[in-house]
Amino acid sequence: VARFWLVTSCSLLATLQCWCIQFHLLPVPNFSLQLAELERQNLTRRRRIVTSAQGKHLSVGGVRYLSFCSNDYLGLANHPDLIAAMVQGAQDYGVGAGASHLISGHMTPHDQLEAALADFVQLPRALYFSTGYMANTGVIPALAGRGDAIFSDALNHACIVDGARLSRAEVNIYPHADMTVLARLLEASSATRKLIVSDAVFSMDGDIAPVADLVALSERHDALLLLDDAHGFGVLGASGRGVLEHVGLQSANIVYMGTLGKAAGVSGAFVAGQSDVVEWLAQRARTYVFTTASPPALASATLASLQRIAADAWRRDRLRQLAQRLQSGLASLPWRLLASPTAIQPLIIGDNRAAMKVMHTLQTRGIWAPAIRPPTVPAGTARLRLSLTAEHSLDDIDTLIAALHAVHGVTA
Repeated sequence: VARFWLVTSCSLLATLQCWCIQFHLLPVPNFSLQLAELERQNLTRRRRIVTSAQGKHLSVGGVRYLSFCSNDYLGLANHPDLIAAMVQGAQDYGVGAGASHLISGHMTPHDQLEAALADFVQLPRALYFSTGYMANTGVIPALAGRGDAIFSDALNHACIVDGARLSRAEVNIYPHADMTVLARLLEASSATRKLIVSDAVFSMDGDIAPVADLVALSERHDALLLLDDAHGFGVLGASGRGVLEHVGLQSANIVYMGTLGKAAGVSGAFVAGQSDVVEWLAQRARTYVFTTASPPALASATLASLQRIAADAWRRDRLRQLAQRLQSGLASLPWRLLASPTAIQPLIIGDNRAAMKVMHTLQTRGIWAPAIRPPTVPAGTARLRLSLTAEHSLDDIDTLIAALHAVHGVTA
């Protein structure tokens, strides 16, 4: 009876709210005013239509730019091996999977890719997701729920933040990379199940998480550790296997997430870990269970990408060389280039309007470098997020360095 009245009351309340909106008894949000406020704060984002394939040069609106805005870190998005594999995959399996993985959409390329990914990151099993955002918003609620505790770095990506909110677990935010505070929070927690979540490479600062300390704390407190290696997979480690190879660590407590639309040059994501953990995710991660599987041709292309990642060590060597050249060339500017060992090179401008002005001035010089503003980054830290790719040359970096020095002289 109590349940009946609860359901009935909720239904009546929802109906009443609809009536109030229909007859203007409740205010309807004025999105025009809200959009105008975004514009006033220089926070409006606008899409640009790219009319070329991904590469170090992009064509936009009839203009050819030297691009420093792509996550295609290894320059594989337009690689002929990947294109050929995708074409063959489409010929063999069509362009759509037709159903979710658990119905009839799990096809041979998907299964082969999961086995190859698990082998590549040297973990027992992997699960293939449509996107990295879907992976985290599905995995986190599957690993932690009511009565459990999540411990999340303050600079974690939005998909981790959203996944933690969806879990309904107690969420503890620790200051960025502060292992002292994290240890204190873990010690104080009485939750039966604990989940530590951290980006491996932080997407806006380019720094690498203290993985060894995170692993040690997870083992000491019997916690799972979810590492989001979206920007490290393919880039870090001698063979491009990611942050775990980079630090030389493995642990049964680790749940590893990597995305395939960045350094791998394709699309999608995967989660790898112990077999029972991955099987649980296959059963309970809603963004896996309740969505149509990705096109099998994408899985075919990703299999080809893994081969290139492993074989082409020169691509990672080139990234390191380019980053060192850029850091040296911008050292004398008053704008602060964060010390990142990755393909992400953030140049802190500070003010939103100033960052936009630098971006637009660079565009007049044929260079596309995106200005990143709040809420993506903290207020007062608007920046150019300079993304390097193995396709860039040292001359390209010198062109960027010269342009930034010239732009500073104009905008100072």
